[in-house]
Amino acid sequence: MLQQQTIKKSVGYSGVGLHSGNRVNMTLLPAQPDTGVRFRRVDLDGKPEIEARIDNVSDTTRSTTLSKGNIKVHTIEHLMATFAGFNIDNVVIELDANEPPIGDGSAQIYSQLVEQAGIVPQNVAVQPYVIQTPFEFQVSDALMSVFPSDKLKITCTSADKQGRFTQFFSTEITPETYKTEIAHARTFCFYEEIEYLIKNGLIKGGSLENAIVIRDDAVLTTEPLRYAEEFVRHKMLDILGDIALVGMRLQAHIIAVRPSHTANCELARRIVSQITKAQVAMQTFTPPPQPEPKRSETQPPPQQPTVTKIEDGATLDNIQVMNTLPHRYPFLMIDKVVQIKGNTIRAIKNVTINEPYFQGHFPNHPIMPGVLQLEAIAQVSGILMLRQAEFAGKIAYFMSAENVKWRKPVRPGDTIVIDIELVKVRGKIGKAKGVCSVDGEVVSEADVTFMLIDR
Repeated sequence: MLQQQTIKKSVGYSGVGLHSGNRVNMTLLPAQPDTGVRFRRVDLDGKPEIEARIDNVSDTTRSTTLSKGNIKVHTIEHLMATFAGFNIDNVVIELDANEPPIGDGSAQIYSQLVEQAGIVPQNVAVQPYVIQTPFEFQVSDALMSVFPSDKLKITCTSADKQGRFTQFFSTEITPETYKTEIAHARTFCFYEEIEYLIKNGLIKGGSLENAIVIRDDAVLTTEPLRYAEEFVRHKMLDILGDIALVGMRLQAHIIAVRPSHTANCELARRIVSQITKAQVAMQTFTPPPQPEPKRSETQPPPQQPTVTKIEDGATLDNIQVMNTLPHRYPFLMIDKVVQIKGNTIRAIKNVTINEPYFQGHFPNHPIMPGVLQLEAIAQVSGILMLRQAEFAGKIAYFMSAENVKWRKPVRPGDTIVIDIELVKVRGKIGKAKGVCSVDGEVVSEADVTFMLIDR
């Protein structure tokens, strides 16, 4: 199980904000687990904080700005990219002005600060969010697509409206690739944009020391380009920083064409929406806690639930299954357990035309919903973990699902064989691989995570 991380010690840096031109002192501080990334304005009364979350984004004109009440912090994307690139979940950034120092226009100085501070794991687990459903959208000239993946990968094409300096780059994001392939890419703009930016009160701290200017076919810079594809790599830096505002580590393949901060932040919002829907779905799979019944002093105490002993080689009939799981009609997705061996279990679900969901899924074309096959995998996984003596009598709560695939429809008359392998147990949290098959053919599969709690 992955652990949350923060920095080991405080580090500081002073410089000038790119757009505000203000002198600023910045300090990065370790933070407690589950606090996330927070900006603290020490120049304001009460030293107010603002969470680095997509809900707090107020402006995406040439950079990303966070606002909350009277607090504002501009141009946070390079810092956020660094925290995401190094898998830092919790940190406080103290500023005595409204914008972090820009450094040389890249995230190089931020990476150096993180390495100087050191990274320390925290004793709290972290579960990356795996994109479940691919989607795409367009914002102005930006086209954004997202696909499920077992890692975070960004593929990007960058160009201006005239197609000048078209560049392409793709890489998996790890601490090493972030440091070597992304962090050194500097910000840039086209010469004809400068007048607009100045008129709109931007780039007051900009110079060839912290930005590259493209004029016609010439590249104006104080040093040679750091990468052949430096422009598109900086776009990827911005993407990484903006999607870090989701507030979770991500596993996804992001494909971007002509991205912008506006499109990046819209991407973050849509990912948050998908996460929220997944959490709602998870809650529907979780049995609600039952209130303690009131009883008079003369009433005998309620009987403790019968606990079925789950041993190697055992089989469970439907009564024993119900003694093990709290689920009941119409949500019990197991008819019997036919094999328990080591870290594996096999169960059976007989699908009949009498299943209530066939009334609406679909009339005249009955198909078992895929999410119910996923629920069957979660229920059987819970039984397997409950075989450990210290977990007897507990309830398995479904937490998350990854790598979910539905391969063939399941119809009335089918018998689903559910095979589970328990691959990881840490405390009361388990992770399992599940496969549902009909007549020897795989119909669905998923990796599920669940937690055991007291009844």
